[in-house]
Amino acid sequence: MPEVMEKPEIIPVPQATPKKVSRRQMLMTLGIALNAVASVLFAVPVVGYIFGPSKRKEIKKELSWITLGPLTKFPEGETRLATYRNPFVRPWDGDTGNIPCWVRRISADKLQVFAINCTHLGCPVRWFPQSGLFMCPCHGGAYYADGARASGPPPRGLFEYDYKVEGGELWIKAGQVPTLASPPSQACVEQPKRCACA
Repeated sequence: MPEVMEKPEIIPVPQATPKKVSRRQMLMTLGIALNAVASVLFAVPVVGYIFGPSKRKEIKKELSWITLGPLTKFPEGETRLATYRNPFVRPWDGDTGNIPCWVRRISADKLQVFAINCTHLGCPVRWFPQSGLFMCPCHGGAYYADGARASGPPPRGLFEYDYKVEGGELWIKAGQVPTLASPPSQACVEQPKRCACA
């Protein structure tokens, strides 16, 4: 009898069947992913708040003296508008980085430098030499020439910048943002009977 060749036994290889993802598993994965994104978005400001004081110390160091120009630009007995460049500008700030202020020269060595903003809602005040008043066009706030509150809704006198004169130039402490926490103008503090803002 002829030899019968045995055929090798073919063992079927199990094929990987695609694993079905249940609706519950898909929604669970999506929920975990959304919660992870929300946690990261929540953590960013919290971390910023925690490390904020160290950043504030750096900013205080950056508060710098900026020149408003030669003292001859500000004649004695007059109030003039001056502009300086904010030390914290970004390339995209453009003209909004230029900040105006009012400079009042009282005598040869005594000046006052006021922020242009009304202390009511921050609208820009204008100087009217005829009446000797700073006036806010928005809500009728008025201030005397020395920055003290005259009338209207503002709660106090105009904000004042620290200044110094060096080398014939007027310098102001720039970068500080005037707020209601800032001290009022010196005129307002010295004359409490004339205004209620002290």
